[in-house]
Amino acid sequence: MKPLVSVIIPNYNYARYVCEAIDSVLTQTYPNIEIIVVDDGSKDESKDILQSYGGKIKTILQQNQGVSAARNNGLTESKGEFIAFLDADDVWLPQKIEKQIERFLSDDLLGLVHVGVEDIDADGNHLSNHLDGLEGDISHEFLLFNRAVVLGGGSGIIIRRQILEEIGGFDTRLSTSADWDVFHQVSSRSKVGFIAEVLLKYRIHGSNMHGNIRRMEREMMLGFEKAFAAKPNVNQRECYGNLHKILAGSYFRSGQFPAFLRHAVKSIWLVPSNFIYFGKFPVRFLQRKFGSK
Repeated sequence: MKPLVSVIIPNYNYARYVCEAIDSVLTQTYPNIEIIVVDDGSKDESKDILQSYGGKIKTILQQNQGVSAARNNGLTESKGEFIAFLDADDVWLPQKIEKQIERFLSDDLLGLVHVGVEDIDADGNHLSNHLDGLEGDISHEFLLFNRAVVLGGGSGIIIRRQILEEIGGFDTRLSTSADWDVFHQVSSRSKVGFIAEVLLKYRIHGSNMHGNIRRMEREMMLGFEKAFAAKPNVNQRECYGNLHKILAGSYFRSGQFPAFLRHAVKSIWLVPSNFIYFGKFPVRFLQRKFGSK
């Protein structure tokens, strides 16, 4: 008997997409799956849609508590040796779970396996592919913010239940940074595996949580505090300098220039070589203000 995989789908007002997400789990080639959908107080037609699946899924209804609490509640009700998460607006390709479990069964030291990603728009149209995920002992890469590490957010991974329970699941103080926090903690305890094949369709649209930059800033500062409390010998100046660089770029793209300047100054003070990166921004500012010819 192949090990049971518990698939936890948190849903909040995604009646438009949740059927496609659930159906992509039901059509997986892997034979031993349980599906738990946690509805986080939706006010649209989500509950009626979930009810229509009958015994094919287990539905948990909760008052709105956020995605981290929804995932934790699903974890509590699950029974699988391996835990997979799928956001209600994303879609899996049929062999995703099968190929990830094959990797786990081939290496007992793996605690997390992630996959290649296709970004799609709100209507499901192709935007881009990403096959540059990392594997092995990569916990330090999460702190450096030099490149993508684990692809696809929560929808792209499977985690061994034992490790997820050891770290206490998802931090309910976090939402936009909850995935980063869990991935870093898991990778600090085990190896990470990567399958360089598109097995997830990740939807990019206006209501994605990462559009809230100020929330991301607060949560990443909290995440860094937790990480450095566990790893005090890491070069914190470089890590914080690169984080401020990322935040500065995000604020610049959203047109919040005072916040951009604040983080750019902090980034350069911590990592002086970042001045080269920010030296290009006056031209970018003029192009945004007056339009490039």
